[in-house]
This record gives sequence, C-alpha cells and structure tokens, in this order.
Amino acid sequence: MKLDYLADMPIAVLGSGAVGKTIAADCKLAGREVRLYGSEEFAEKSIANLHKTGILLDGIQRNRDGFERSGKAFLDLASSDMSAVVKGAGIICVATTSWRHEGMFEKLIPCLEDNQVVMIFTDNFASLLLRKMMREKGCKKNIIVGGWASAPYGTREEKIGNYRFPHVGVKYRAITLRGAAFPAKDSDAFLEASKYLPAMDCVTQGDGVVKGDTILDIDFANVNPVIHVPASVLGVSSMENWSLVYGNEPNSYSMYSHGLCPSICEVQYQFYNEEIALAEALNVGCPRYKYDMFFSRRSVLTQEYMGLDKDGNDNVIFPLDQPSDEGNTGPDSIHHRYITEDIPVSCKIYHELGRAYGVPTPIIDAMIVLGGAFHRKNYFVESRYSLDYIGISGMSKDELLEYLHNGKS
Repeated sequence: MKLDYLADMPIAVLGSGAVGKTIAADCKLAGREVRLYGSEEFAEKSIANLHKTGILLDGIQRNRDGFERSGKAFLDLASSDMSAVVKGAGIICVATTSWRHEGMFEKLIPCLEDNQVVMIFTDNFASLLLRKMMREKGCKKNIIVGGWASAPYGTREEKIGNYRFPHVGVKYRAITLRGAAFPAKDSDAFLEASKYLPAMDCVTQGDGVVKGDTILDIDFANVNPVIHVPASVLGVSSMENWSLVYGNEPNSYSMYSHGLCPSICEVQYQFYNEEIALAEALNVGCPRYKYDMFFSRRSVLTQEYMGLDKDGNDNVIFPLDQPSDEGNTGPDSIHHRYITEDIPVSCKIYHELGRAYGVPTPIIDAMIVLGGAFHRKNYFVESRYSLDYIGISGMSKDELLEYLHNGKS
C-alpha cells in the first residue's frame, strides 16, 4: 500500500499533555504542518497561549545514536475544536491518558475521513475501543487504526503547582518501538505510515519499528504496568516520605532512581511472567526479556533507547547498588497515573483475560487489591475497563484471534 501521500498532509495531535506537546513540537520543528487538540476542560491551562509562546522542546534526549531535535515550535493550530484539528489531516496521533480515550473518540469519530491513519501512543487497549465505538456508531470510514507499546520519548512538561509552562524536556528518545494495527491485516501499512511521522525519526533511523502480531501483542508489550505498578505500590513509603521525612526537594522523587530495589525487581519479573503466560495461552506475541534485565535502575526500558549488544544483552546497565538520576521523576502521590491508570486499566484487563482464558494472575491481582486499597476502591468492580468495554467479551480463543487479525469474529 502506497502511503507517500501522507508526506504532504497535516499532522493532527490529540492530547495537550507532555507527550502530545512533544510530538506536536517535534513534528513542527521537522517542517510539517501540525495541529494540536486540547479538550475544552483544559484548554485555558494547556493550549490557550501557545500561539504567542510556542512550545520549547529541549532536554538531554538520551539515545544510543545521538539523535536530537530541539527548538521553539509555533504550531499551525492549537484548538479545542476537534473538527478543525482533524480535517484534512493524514496522520492523527492520539496522546492522552486511557481515561480520556472514550470521550476523545466520541468527538473524533464524526470527523474521520477516508485514508487517515490513527496512531495511539500508548495503545493500552485503545485501538480495540476505537474500533468498537466506530462499529456502534455506524462509522465505516476507510482508515488505519493502530497503537504503539510506548511513546517515542520519556518526556515531562515543566510545571509549578498547577501552572504549565510551554516547555517540554525530553529525557530520552526511543530507537525502536513495537506497533501493530487493529485489525492486524493492516499492520504493514500502519508501520509504513510511521515513516511519515517525524516524531518517529529516531526510531526509523535507529533500530526501527517491530511488528507485533496483533494489537494484544502491543498491549502486553506496554512496559508501563510491569515497571510502574510494582515499583509504585511497593515503594509507596519512599515516595510519601520523600520530602516530609527525608527532607528532599518536592517533586524530585523518581521511582527508578529511588524506589527500585532487588525485591521489587523480583516482583516485576514475576508480574512479567504472568503476562507471558497470558500471551502464550492466547497464542499472541509478547516481547521476551532476560531475567537480569529487570535488575537495573531503568529496568527493561533501557533497551528501548540504548539498544542491545551483539549477545542480546543491554548495552547500558544502571546497577541497583549505585545512585542514578537517569530516571524520570514520579510518581509524586498515589493519585499519579502510574497507579490510577496502570492498575484499573492495564492490570484490570490482564486479570479479566486470565479469568476468561484460564490463566492465574496472582501477582497482578495483588497489585489491583493493594492499589485499590490506597484509594478505598475495589478496582475489580469499579473500573469500567473490562473485556466487554473493549469489545472482546464472550469470545473463544479462535474467535478472538480471528477478530484480532481480520476484524471479525
């Protein structure tokens, strides 16, 4: 499928947080027409003055190949009008938290046009949700929908209190990302389209994209739950005592730099093995990591931006017995997305897949129980994320695989 028409079409970015702003600024600095959507709820804080200030993109941008793109980007449009942002766009990047996907898709679906490519950073079951909502709304636009296992960057938006500066600092850039379309028959075209998104330049000029066999492969490949959840839940005392008891600067706590320890890394590894068991039971893919790769201050994330050596080991290791400031900051409270998104979304779906297809998930279930206890909630009951919510309930394994590959059960 020829997708070179995307080269001259505007890029729409939906979501005006750190990842959305970084994608938008990166693509604009590469010379493309870029439009940024921010919801009306947050427009005043996130996009209202961007026409005057632009977005400053900088940071150390760590990656094996030394790829870097910095500067102040003035976007072609920053608006809470979905139609204006999406009209005539070639690639539509969705970069928002999972809890906002449904509301965003409600506004996006009526605006979709034939031959558009929707890329979701990070997928987190959003491709399944979008296709289900399109079907329910009778939308038959000929588009490609797919997701990535991670964002192209580790990035943070500069903030003081509730004030957001028009400044994003990129800690690292990925040199490889795993992606797939839903249905999977569109995956080759989906990956080809990434060549026309400058936010992926460090990937396409690095080790390149990796094709997952289905969108569930991508959702298992999402490293956020396996890294964030055990470290945030089991390291909660370090986080809550960081400033009040230990006297450190507020907002300087890093789960990677200050929370990880051998015991937590062991739990992360066991969490990961439950994901592997789910993937094998469903006959879908999942990336494979060696045991030792979990025992580093950047966990398995390092290879995403620093790659592997000739023997398949991490090029760079950050030992647990040595201090490091390599990791992004956060979480800063139990209300951080490492807990409030990764547990009731990803962990909850893993749990439901385990129950539906006969795979025990005791470590994942324990994280759901403990994270819920922090908030006095039962996420097994209160999270709206379920197999029914994403459109795959009641399917046999064969029916599920047919649906993932071809879009029909």
